[in-house]
Amino acid sequence: MITTTPANWTYTAQRGYFTHDTDPANWTFRATTQPNLGLLSIEYPTDIQFDPSRQKSQWQRFTHYLNTLNLAGPTHKRYKLLYLIRHGQGTHNVKETEVGREEWNSHWAKLSSDGMTVWEDAELTAAGEQQAKDIATFFAKGDVPGPERIYSSPLRRCLRTTELAYPSSMTSNPPIIKENLRERLGVHTCDKRSTKTWITDTFPDFVVEMGFTEEDELWRADVRESLEEHIVRVRKLLDEIFDDQEGEQGGDAIMSLTAHSGAIMTLFRAMGWGRVPVAAGAVYPLLVCAEKEK
Repeated sequence: MITTTPANWTYTAQRGYFTHDTDPANWTFRATTQPNLGLLSIEYPTDIQFDPSRQKSQWQRFTHYLNTLNLAGPTHKRYKLLYLIRHGQGTHNVKETEVGREEWNSHWAKLSSDGMTVWEDAELTAAGEQQAKDIATFFAKGDVPGPERIYSSPLRRCLRTTELAYPSSMTSNPPIIKENLRERLGVHTCDKRSTKTWITDTFPDFVVEMGFTEEDELWRADVRESLEEHIVRVRKLLDEIFDDQEGEQGGDAIMSLTAHSGAIMTLFRAMGWGRVPVAAGAVYPLLVCAEKEK
């Protein structure tokens, strides 16, 4: 399994900004992309000076408030708005729906295919590709600001989702591939990644993080990563992201992370949020405060 170091930051999801505050953390619910991303119509302390006549949009006032928190706040504290994107429907999702979760986990998830459909490092279905394109359409409206920095899991369903969701960013704002954005490691073949060579040849516009190995050295056929190990790994991911910008005044305040259902719920857990299931192809906003240990 992956080597981790103690967390440098503590992470706290902030409430009171989006409608997702009331999302239930149970499997009967799936969070979907909300109009305007569910940004609540509220006032911010910075409105008096920034928009005294209330001519600006809610998102303009929110992003100004967010940037002010970072520029005026202490250097050991950072605020980031994360767009957590679950990849579009994959071939593995279709098979799991067909056979049921129990049968999938006990048998089919350990195989690469059923002789007709392959789900090792699962690809998007046609429906999954459309879900990813719908994200691009959503941001193209211009009502909601796009991300300033983009990260993606190295599994092909996430890379393809990111490519379709942010087509104009592929050269101007290349997404960064992060190994620690992966789903829980081991046993399930859908979560075994392809080689570095295949990834860079197929998705040449992405930036591969330092230390990314040619072969998948993390996935094992006989050992499944525990939830506790997974949360340590995603905390390391968050530390890497926040450490990257520690010396930048304010840094990038809005970031997009394309990941997986279980990975997103583990990120929620690392930030003190409920383990809310997110629908395939959905964008889930979360304002996070990170405070570095002194």
